[in-house]
Amino acid sequence: QVQLVESGGRLVQPGWSLRLSCAASGITFSLYAMGWYRQAPGKQRELVAVITSSGITEYVDSVNGRFTISRDNAKNTLYLQMNSLKPEDTAVYYCNARLPVSNYWGQGTQVTVSS
Repeated sequence: QVQLVESGGRLVQPGWSLRLSCAASGITFSLYAMGWYRQAPGKQRELVAVITSSGITEYVDSVNGRFTISRDNAKNTLYLQMNSLKPEDTAVYYCNARLPVSNYWGQGTQVTVSS
C-alpha cells in the first residue's frame, strides 16, 4: 500500500520560513520523481517544484529563489523549504510521486500566510 504523508503546514506570518515534509512508504522512493504541488481556494492545482531521481530540480517562477526542494532517499522523505513566505503562497500543499506508469498523491497539508 502506497502512502505519502505530508506534514509541516501551519499558519505563519509573511516573511517567515516553513519546511514541509512528505514521508513515503510502499514505493521504491529513490526511483521516483517527486514533486510538490499546491492548490489555493478557487484555483487549479499547480506544480511548485520537482526533483528527479537523479536530483535535478525545477521550480515554478513564483517560488524560484525562495523555495528549495530536496529529498533524503535513506529516509524515504521529500522536503520543501519555504523562505520569505507571501500571502499568495497560501494553499494546500500536496506531495506527488511519479513514474511513467505510476502516479501517487498525498492528502495535503495546509499552509496559511497571513498577518
